Amino acid sequence: MLQTPLIRQHRTAGAKLVEFAGWEMPIQYSGVVDEYHAVRSQAGLFDVSHMGRVLVAGSGAAAFLQRTTTNDIGKLAVGQAQYSMVCNERGGIKDDIFVYRRTADDYLLCVNASNRGKIVAWLLEQRSGGGTVVLEDQSDALAQLALQGPRSREILASLGASEAASLKLHRSCDAKVASIPVLIARTGYTGELGFELYVAADQAASLWERLMEQGRTSGLKPAGLGARDLLRLEMGYLLYGNDIGEETTPLEAGVEWTVDFSKGEFIGRAALQEQNERGVPRRFVGVELLEKAVPRHGYKILDRNQAEPIGEITSGNLSPLLQKGIGLGYVPSPYAQPGTVLRIDIRGKTLPAQVVKTPFYKKPTSV
Repeated sequence: MLQTPLIRQHRTAGAKLVEFAGWEMPIQYSGVVDEYHAVRSQAGLFDVSHMGRVLVAGSGAAAFLQRTTTNDIGKLAVGQAQYSMVCNERGGIKDDIFVYRRTADDYLLCVNASNRGKIVAWLLEQRSGGGTVVLEDQSDALAQLALQGPRSREILASLGASEAASLKLHRSCDAKVASIPVLIARTGYTGELGFELYVAADQAASLWERLMEQGRTSGLKPAGLGARDLLRLEMGYLLYGNDIGEETTPLEAGVEWTVDFSKGEFIGRAALQEQNERGVPRRFVGVELLEKAVPRHGYKILDRNQAEPIGEITSGNLSPLLQKGIGLGYVPSPYAQPGTVLRIDIRGKTLPAQVVKTPFYKKPTSV
């Protein structure tokens, strides 16, 4: 299995390590729910170095990304980031990504660990003409940490990164954290105030240790993939391979806002335009169980009359804050209206559930 530059820190902290997308990664340290609460109330530190980081640069970089991603790259100012999709010709999602505009002709893509090789190969295949385009997989050279939670900003400031105080959502800047050069991005997948830190791989361990040491008095805890999955589920955020894939379009997945038809041609545009005009046959929805139970990936969704399966749960768990079973999944469009009562088949027993608008978790105050 592959290992991140922080494997020693994970072992020292007593992490339970598991295989994830070919990587040996911490699923938990003190416990999934404990780490979840730390992020919701104070702060958690995640190693997300298994994600892919790809440089796209040169005079043709912007035009290249306009053609290979669904969102409008032209709207990005230097220092700004956007969530976007990479689609195939059928409009199916090859990956959901973040695009960071570093300079006028320099972009950094954050891609899913499971799709890193596929996306790098596909981008290389698409590169042709239209000015100079440099593609470089920087995943091994850069590590990536996610500092998430209400106290994340004060922790960074206490280590000299005063820039974090004024950094707005989906913005990034170069800074120093404990004298270590980093790219700080106001991004994350937890729904809380938080930052992602891109750092040279050989300095990742030092950065991790300084953050943990300094953040201890602020309640900072190391957090694993289990807590991260629970946090993103409560926000209704997509998990590639579960909630989306190459047979799923952004319109079906409820992220049509990542598709900008007005920008001109891009790969998958014709198929998505046709689907947009004809109407989406199925939609991605959130469901809450109306009785004490937990929906899991693969559980069947039935109509309220239990006549036949109409879909299935793609992600599900028990929300620690709501104390309800929550899930995500696809249902035919007529069943997607919030308030619609459905049933979930849980090990042979069908229990009532209700379609709800996501996110399931609403922050008490904006950050």
